[in-house]
Amino acid sequence: MQEIFDGIYENRGKIYTKNLVKGERVYGEFLLREGENEYREWDYYRSKYGAAVKNRLEQSIFKKGSKVLYLGSAEGTTVSHVSDIVGNEGVVFCIDISTVAMIKLLQLAEKRENLMPLVGNAENPAEYEEFIEEKVDAMFQDISQRNQADIFVRNAKFLKKGGLAAIAIKTKSISQSAKKEDIVEDEKAILEMEFEVLQVLSLEPYEKHHYFILLKKK
Repeated sequence: MQEIFDGIYENRGKIYTKNLVKGERVYGEFLLREGENEYREWDYYRSKYGAAVKNRLEQSIFKKGSKVLYLGSAEGTTVSHVSDIVGNEGVVFCIDISTVAMIKLLQLAEKRENLMPLVGNAENPAEYEEFIEEKVDAMFQDISQRNQADIFVRNAKFLKKGGLAAIAIKTKSISQSAKKEDIVEDEKAILEMEFEVLQVLSLEPYEKHHYFILLKKK
């Protein structure tokens, strides 16, 4: 088992995080035990961040002890791996507009105390800003809407200066007809209002019509 980023491991071409809650699966993933440690396989067909790591992401935004803002947390597949990485000293603010998804996330948070599920519309950060008392170390977004970059920029106020961030861009949610490369360039232009672009990755073949943009807060 080789640690390729803080809290992210690789073994025989597959990626893993060290299980924060031993013996517990979140979405049916494979558990691998080595000595006293237990690792959860990170399915990169079900996680945009996992797919980015598999496609040679140059730098991970998550570290042990990090405070993270996660926009579009859904039912917690990727969130659970972020929870593993940041550990009990960290916290993940999980924002999602879906009350159905939040029910499952709340169940997950019962066993993972570093998760803070918050029902809210990421287009309106005022709905949850009272719960984020300090600026976060990292920010990630996975929201399939037309104004993806705009939403991300609206939430940039929560991120520390120099903090790392990443966004998964679904081009088909923005336009069905425009070239995907043109869409990404337009989204980058919006993001550059608040961020320095560090890397742009296609998430093919794991996620169709998706790009991953690694960023640093100006």
